[in-house]
Amino acid sequence: MAAACIIVAMVWYGWREATERALYGERGFFRRPDSPPSQHFRTSVHTGPVFAEAVCRLAHDAALTTVVDVGAGGGELLAALHARDPSLDLIGVDLAERPPALPADVGWQHEVPATAGALLVANEWLDNVPVDVVELADDGWRLVLVDPATGAERLGPPPADDDADWLATWWPAEDAGEVGARAEVGRPRDRAWAAAVGRLTDGLAVAIDYAHDRTTRPSAGSLTGYRDGRQVPPVPDGSCDVTSHVALDACAAAGIGAGATATLLTTQRTALTALGVPRDAPPYELSRTDPAGYLRALSRAGEAAELTDPGGLGGFGWLLQARGLRRVPLDAARPPTPPASGAGGG
Repeated sequence: MAAACIIVAMVWYGWREATERALYGERGFFRRPDSPPSQHFRTSVHTGPVFAEAVCRLAHDAALTTVVDVGAGGGELLAALHARDPSLDLIGVDLAERPPALPADVGWQHEVPATAGALLVANEWLDNVPVDVVELADDGWRLVLVDPATGAERLGPPPADDDADWLATWWPAEDAGEVGARAEVGRPRDRAWAAAVGRLTDGLAVAIDYAHDRTTRPSAGSLTGYRDGRQVPPVPDGSCDVTSHVALDACAAAGIGAGATATLLTTQRTALTALGVPRDAPPYELSRTDPAGYLRALSRAGEAAELTDPGGLGGFGWLLQARGLRRVPLDAARPPTPPASGAGGG
């Protein structure tokens, strides 16, 4: 008897559509209750209370009484903010269902609400807004097509006119390098960010992400995957996070178009230092007079070091855009506040 032969045809999609299905489809990576994002990658909200304290201080410095956490995931930032200052009105925004452990008075929505007097925080949200990938061929940019089941790729047609215009402005072929160079088309992220900024009647929007600008675009692109705390090949089959760095300078221009009245682009290290996050370890003498306080201060210093490490989380880009405010309430020259003797975290 002749052996049966099964031929499975590959189905090719642009990376934007493939990623949309893989992350946000019915059983997508971010829609599975049995596999929260915190299981797969570590962000600033997972380091401890210090990051939430800085966000809380930013809200108070801007005289804002509401914090909207866009891409709230497991609600870690919201829970920490609630513990820090229960008077804040807190709203989580995510396609996933509301985390069961979130305090009852914390709101949860699936779309960014229209708000006044709000600090909108998008911590590692834009990098998960799906984008198409292009590769430089002899005749210019060509879309990269992917088989979602295997991650195999091939070149497709040139990008659509709107995407070609975005590339010409923000990631031009003449800056990209030689044939084979790659880029991610950030136009969907610009639109998502502009829509979020536009939902603020007055307030401050902050995007925090791995980022690059016109002078630092990666010649090979930055598309990658994460699973179980490890970087893996980006196969868009729903088994891993699929992400790429964000052109925050392009997002800034989109925010200005949406009505931003003041803009600041900086790094997390600079921003957190300005918000009073100390990077120095507590004096050893404190261990003799207040051992428990010394250990708490040492733990906070460890969190701060991780958050401000320029080769890690400290290298994240921060895009701050005010709407209806005269300035961005973050003074980069503000000196860090040293930990008080015996002070605890949280």
